[in-house]
Amino acid sequence: MQPITVLEVDPQGSDALSLLREAAVEARALYPELIEQDAPWPTNGPNPEGGVYLVAYQGRSPVGCGALRPLEPGVAEVRRVFVTRPGRRCGVARLVLRELVVRARGLGYTALRLETGYKQDPAIKLYESAGFGRIEPFGAYAGDPTSVCFHKDIGHKEGDA
Repeated sequence: MQPITVLEVDPQGSDALSLLREAAVEARALYPELIEQDAPWPTNGPNPEGGVYLVAYQGRSPVGCGALRPLEPGVAEVRRVFVTRPGRRCGVARLVLRELVVRARGLGYTALRLETGYKQDPAIKLYESAGFGRIEPFGAYAGDPTSVCFHKDIGHKEGDA
């Protein structure tokens, strides 16, 4: 198996957008009752100030991604965590999550929040095993019974995920 490398990329670049499209195809299959099949495909805007977009590569192939978006002073949201089927069960998601924590600390964040869907058991297990604790749905997810939300204080210490 080729080594996995994680690089910061343009969220509007072809690798980021191809992973986003693949994630959207899976989401539509997993949640057909929530996502209209003719709904517009999601897109990525440019990175906001304090934001980061990462893509994991196995060799030259993009196999996973993740992003940070600022929420409020000191707090960022982990978004767009996705791993392709060939990249799963190889530690890609954990590697991306670990790098997001490192980048978040480097940007001065002291806490992370995230949301995933209630049917996404592997993601829920990953976040719990990485020290994220469940919280009530926040922001745009408030009141959404399909959202499972998490929080983690990251301070400025080494290690995690």
